[in-house]
Amino acid sequence: MTKPAKSKTPRRPPLKKTSNQKDPVGVYCRVRPLGREDEECCIEVISSSTIQLHAPEGFKVNRNGEYKETQYSFKKVFGVLVSQTELFESVAKPLVDDLIHGRNGLLFTYGVTGSGKTFTMTGSPGLGGLLPRSLDMLFNSIGPFQAKRYVFKSDDKNGIEVQNEVDALLERQRRENVCVPKVASSRQKVDPEIADMIKLAEACKADDVDEDSSYSVFVSYIEIYNNYIYDLLEENQEDAIRPKPPQSKILREDQNHNMYVAGCMEVEVKSAEEAFQVFWKGQKRRKVANTRLNRESSRSHSVFIIKLAQAPLDADGDSILQNQVAVSQLCLVDLAGSERTGRTGAEGTRIREAGNINQSLLTLRTCIEILRENQMCGTNRMVPYRDSKVTHLFKNYFDGEGKVKMIVCVNPKADDYEETLLVMRFAEMTQEVEVARPMDRPICGFTPGRRNRNQAFKDELSRKLEERGGPIDRDIPSVLNLAMHSLPPIPTAEVTDAHDDITLPRLIEALQNRHRIRQTMLEDYNKAANTMTSLLQKLDSNINSKENYIHEQNGKLLEKDKIIQNNKAEIERLEKKAKMLEHKIDILQKTTKIYEDDKRSLQHELETGAQRLQRELSEKRRMEQRMQGAVTDTQHKWEKECERRVNAMQQQMQNKLWVKDEKLKQLKAIVTEGKTPGRPEPPPRQTQPKPPPPREEQRAPLPAKRSASPSPTTSTPVRPLHRRSRSAGGEKWVDHKPSSSLDLGTVLQPIIPNAIKVSAPNEKALSKCDRYVLTHQEVASDGEIQTQLIKGDVMKTRGGGQAVQFTDIETLKQQLTTIECRKRKSSEGDSGDQKGGSVADVEKRCAVAMEMKAGSTMGPGLEHHCITKRRKP
Repeated sequence: MTKPAKSKTPRRPPLKKTSNQKDPVGVYCRVRPLGREDEECCIEVISSSTIQLHAPEGFKVNRNGEYKETQYSFKKVFGVLVSQTELFESVAKPLVDDLIHGRNGLLFTYGVTGSGKTFTMTGSPGLGGLLPRSLDMLFNSIGPFQAKRYVFKSDDKNGIEVQNEVDALLERQRRENVCVPKVASSRQKVDPEIADMIKLAEACKADDVDEDSSYSVFVSYIEIYNNYIYDLLEENQEDAIRPKPPQSKILREDQNHNMYVAGCMEVEVKSAEEAFQVFWKGQKRRKVANTRLNRESSRSHSVFIIKLAQAPLDADGDSILQNQVAVSQLCLVDLAGSERTGRTGAEGTRIREAGNINQSLLTLRTCIEILRENQMCGTNRMVPYRDSKVTHLFKNYFDGEGKVKMIVCVNPKADDYEETLLVMRFAEMTQEVEVARPMDRPICGFTPGRRNRNQAFKDELSRKLEERGGPIDRDIPSVLNLAMHSLPPIPTAEVTDAHDDITLPRLIEALQNRHRIRQTMLEDYNKAANTMTSLLQKLDSNINSKENYIHEQNGKLLEKDKIIQNNKAEIERLEKKAKMLEHKIDILQKTTKIYEDDKRSLQHELETGAQRLQRELSEKRRMEQRMQGAVTDTQHKWEKECERRVNAMQQQMQNKLWVKDEKLKQLKAIVTEGKTPGRPEPPPRQTQPKPPPPREEQRAPLPAKRSASPSPTTSTPVRPLHRRSRSAGGEKWVDHKPSSSLDLGTVLQPIIPNAIKVSAPNEKALSKCDRYVLTHQEVASDGEIQTQLIKGDVMKTRGGGQAVQFTDIETLKQQLTTIECRKRKSSEGDSGDQKGGSVADVEKRCAVAMEMKAGSTMGPGLEHHCITKRRKP
């Protein structure tokens, strides 16, 4: 017997989306009660669809310092007195009804940390949230119509395939014997934290459930932590020595272009209790941490996916049609709260977690904003779904694969006012986004009521067989048919005449033969029945004796049962006590884990601080070493500078001493000539003072003994040895004379041949010349104008420019003589020629300045020739 091939889920045709079949995103608001009655409240519920925000005391919104009250509208507002049942009836119940009818849905909670998102989604014992109520409604609706386990099977590619009864039976036996615990045992160990989530009076059921279809429910639970996807239901082999970190999952696209988590574990569940037990198992593995705002703050986005597979029955209402499997899913998302690190006091790992949470929520806001802009303005901007795993996973819902609803949870306390404003603005923008309405799945076309008719037929057949004393089991008619086939067959014959002597005797003979065989079989049957009766009588006698023995043993068993009942009561009491202790141990383990995490983070911060302090100390030591080196270099530099200045001062003092020595020698020579014998006495001093001589150039000093010796007022070149060699050729000069220079009208004027005169130096002039001279004027210490000629060489730089290196300085200074000129008396016999001789003597004793001629070996300036001559008395 060959097994039929497995039928996979057929490719679903793309949904037709029209512009006029769109629904806006349903945004609801739920206000959390205040923690303390004395806290300041900043939210007021105006109506069933409007709330108003009041700025807290000390918070200024406008620039002028006035308070501003803003109102926000939602599809519905749930105040602090609204119960979990009312919230489920308005928000989640329509999504579960759509799930049963083959349509997808997405519901997520959004808000700041501590606003009640997890309580809204999960709830507490006695106050179940949206998730347990959705599971309860789903199984209340499809419970009688569920298929056996493993008839529907996931193909690990976001599809569902149907197995035949034999394969499903083999897989049930293999899994139940190997790894899958029984449902009854799982119900016995219900976690006390999730017990009594839903009361029986609050149970609800969907209408218009297709009774001619077979259903199966699969659940999966994932979390998105630091923009990585982890499977919370994945069974890892825990190693106490080297525990392996969980492996992240990747997103993929199936053949219908829907996003799914590859390799995510999907568990088939058959009751609401079993499904919620699976959810709570994954909830304990979720990343939580202690912050300043919340004791157990979610550090990841959690996504609980309920996948419903359904397929219609065939025309007989007995088998499942393998080629018409429809899959719908409902995603319940608990987003992590947006937070500010300044308020939460997050450090280290908590800062990185908060940054990833805020970044993913910012990406969600960006996608919603671009969708709104594309729909309202007609633009075609690309929506950045791939920037975050949250938006990438649910992109199909915003593209028209199902309804989208959001519950905005807000905390009315004043400390959350600024974050609440941002949440309200995002919610207001989200309501303007429209999502295309998906098309309903096609009807298979069979007559409704097939399941009930098939069941009624089976019940009636069993009843009639029981009345007639026939076998109830379906396998017995096959045995009777086999016995009928063992008789000789009746020959085929056709009677055409009532007096046929051939056909009728032959039929009579065949029937007599069958009758003989039947009689023989009846005799054999009677013999076997008699034998069986005797055996049964013997067995009855044995049974009676054994019954007496069993009666005696039953008396003993009753006594044992009483003992067992007492022991069971004691065991139940101990089990309850053990459950309570396990619950307390679990709480203590969570607290210990939180403290250990805080301890590790503090140790990490301490080690980081120690390393930072060590780096600062080493940096300080290196800085001290660098400063000591810099101080030493600066000290050596200033020592060299001081030494240079001392040498320059010594040289200057030596020059001054040399000049004084020259003056003394000249004075000595004059005095010696005045005392020469035979020289006439000088004439007496005139009584009337003579007018002062005209102003002389500083370059015309007093007569000296030697023409080569410089006078005190003569300018001293810096490097006189190189002046002649540099100016020997046909060098060109740049004569830089500022426009502010004054014309002094002196006799001695520097003439620079072959020069370019400029008032400001430029690159063009410097590129054409080899030498440079700057005329600089300043006021001397005695109030006179002092002129300096600063010379230098023009050199080319590596960058293609010109640079000037100063090599020489000449100083020109004018002074006004105010001392009366005393004339020496001439010798006797020369009194008549006193006037003429005085003029001639002055001309001889004046310094003569000669202009530099072309081809001279000296640089630009004046050459001073001093003629020493004794004055007349």
